[in-house]
Amino acid sequence: MSHFDIYVFVLCLIVYIMLTTLSAVMLSYIYRLNKRLIAIGAEDEKIKTEYLKQKKGTKVWNVLDKVVSVVLLIAMCAVFAFSVYMNATTDKAPNGIPSLKVVKSPSMSFVHEDNTYLTENGITDQIQTFDIVVTRHLPNEYELKLYDIILYENDNGMMVIHRIVGIEEPTENHPDCRHFVLQGDANAYPDKIPVYYSQMRGIYRGERVPFVGSFVLFMQSPAGVMCILLVLIGFIAAPIMEKSIEKQKRLRLEIIGAIPSPDADKSAPEEAEVQAPDEGGDEA
Repeated sequence: MSHFDIYVFVLCLIVYIMLTTLSAVMLSYIYRLNKRLIAIGAEDEKIKTEYLKQKKGTKVWNVLDKVVSVVLLIAMCAVFAFSVYMNATTDKAPNGIPSLKVVKSPSMSFVHEDNTYLTENGITDQIQTFDIVVTRHLPNEYELKLYDIILYENDNGMMVIHRIVGIEEPTENHPDCRHFVLQGDANAYPDKIPVYYSQMRGIYRGERVPFVGSFVLFMQSPAGVMCILLVLIGFIAAPIMEKSIEKQKRLRLEIIGAIPSPDADKSAPEEAEVQAPDEGGDEA
């Protein structure tokens, strides 16, 4: 990790701890306040109304609400797993397995007026910033041709996706390999340094998902990962707190006589058995 990446990670971690602490304090306060209001009877009418509605069939909506929450959680985890997969995929696409990349530069987003070879050949497969592109396994070096779009690694270790605009066959200076000249469609000039086949990581065949990459990049960032963790904590804590509050509501309903107490039901037969002899004595 670079110094900047470490700085971003530490900053996001500090913000995450602050948000988590603030959220925990607020949730704890709301939770304790709700239990106190129920205990002192301030919510009696409300909880009686809720109980009557539940008896009329609103439990279906409660189940639906839980199903929707689970689906959202699964969807969020799936998106996170997808972003991790994109981040973990190798630079090359071995055995025909596609590699997914997010386009971070506008260098292929439109046709520069000087690049007349694009309009002359009717080439319109430009790529926009934040598109997710699918790169396939590279064909043989001698199967590559002009205007193929290639993903390659430059001398700085950065991934670049540009178009082949020139191919130099082996010469005395480089007898064992070809040189490829690549250029972005929106750039006026080719890339400064020719590219070897060994630098290439995949070929683009026109498969892309428009504009989704910005969200994926966020999910891959430290801030995105920490947001996912915060949401997961909320999904875990919310049902526990809700169950505790429901228990408090039921206890209050028993106290005010809105529903029968389980303890009262158990003690009723015993009271009848004790009273039976007294009733018999009166008759004698």
